[in-house]
Amino acid sequence: MYEGAIQDLIDELGRLPGIGPKSAQRIAFHIIQSERVDVTRLVDVLRTVKERVKFCTECGNISEEELCRICRDHRRDPTLICVVEESKDVMSIEKTREFRGKYHVLGGAISPIDGVGPEQLRIRELMVRLANPDIAEIIIATDPNLEGEATASYLIRQIRPMGIKVSRLASGLPVGGDLEYADEVTLGRAFEGRRTVE
Repeated sequence: MYEGAIQDLIDELGRLPGIGPKSAQRIAFHIIQSERVDVTRLVDVLRTVKERVKFCTECGNISEEELCRICRDHRRDPTLICVVEESKDVMSIEKTREFRGKYHVLGGAISPIDGVGPEQLRIRELMVRLANPDIAEIIIATDPNLEGEATASYLIRQIRPMGIKVSRLASGLPVGGDLEYADEVTLGRAFEGRRTVE
C-alpha cells in the first residue's frame, strides 16, 4: 500500500475494465514519471470526452453530435439493422467493410448475475425502430458467450412475431486456430455454420 494520492491513483486506475492491480500500479508510476505537459494533455482529453461525447439518439452509438456518423450517412441501407452490445462492436464490424446497413447498440447484454435484464438495455428503443415497415432484416451480432446468447435468444423471441427476417452472425473457429484448443461450443458452432465448398 502506498500513501495518499499515489494509492488513490492506483485505486482509480484499478477500477478500469481489464486493468488489474499490477497494471494499475505500472500505469500510475508511468504517470508519475511523465512530464507535466503529457499528464495535462491526458487530463484535458479525458475532460473533453466527458463533456462532448454522448450517445446517438437513433442507434445508441457514441457520437459528438445528436446522430452518429453512420446514422447520418444516407448511403447506408436503412432496411438492415445490425444489433450489437457495445459501441466498440460497431467499430469492429466497420473494419471488415462487409456491412452497409445501420446499427443498434444495446448498451450491454442480459446478465442476471450482474443484475442486467432486458429493461436495462436499449431493447425498447430497438422495438420502436422495428415498427418501421421498411425494415427487412435484423442481424444479431451479440458476443458468442453465455450473456450474448441469452440476449440473442431474447431478441429473437421478441422480433420473430413481427415478421422481420432475423439472422445471427456465424461463429466458429478462428483463422490460424487449432482444433485441439477449441471448446465444444465453438467447435459445434463451426459445424453448424459450415458452407459447401465449390
